[in-house]
Amino acid sequence: MPRRGRVKKEGPESGEDSDEYRKRRDRNNLAVKRSRVKSKQKTMETVSRVNELRNENSVLEEKVKTLTKELSFLKELFLAHASNNVDPSKFEGVNLQKLFEEDSTASTSSAKK
Repeated sequence: MPRRGRVKKEGPESGEDSDEYRKRRDRNNLAVKRSRVKSKQKTMETVSRVNELRNENSVLEEKVKTLTKELSFLKELFLAHASNNVDPSKFEGVNLQKLFEEDSTASTSSAKK
């Protein structure tokens, strides 16, 4: 099967030392260099973004843990209050008055909106 591609010119200007050939090679070399730099930059940006997302994910996971604990505590508090069977030892070290004040402050600020 015959090869397809460029037909090479025969003559004094067709050699590898010709000015036209050298210009094409130089342009191609620059294009390859730009392409490699761009590729490396994109890779670095992707790695950086992955690290940012991992950090953000860790922060969000901690927030979920905290909010889950808070939800559990508030459910317990609600159930204890609803059944009127309060075990004071469960709430030892917890400033319930502060929680109620924060709750009323949050209700007031949301009512203003």
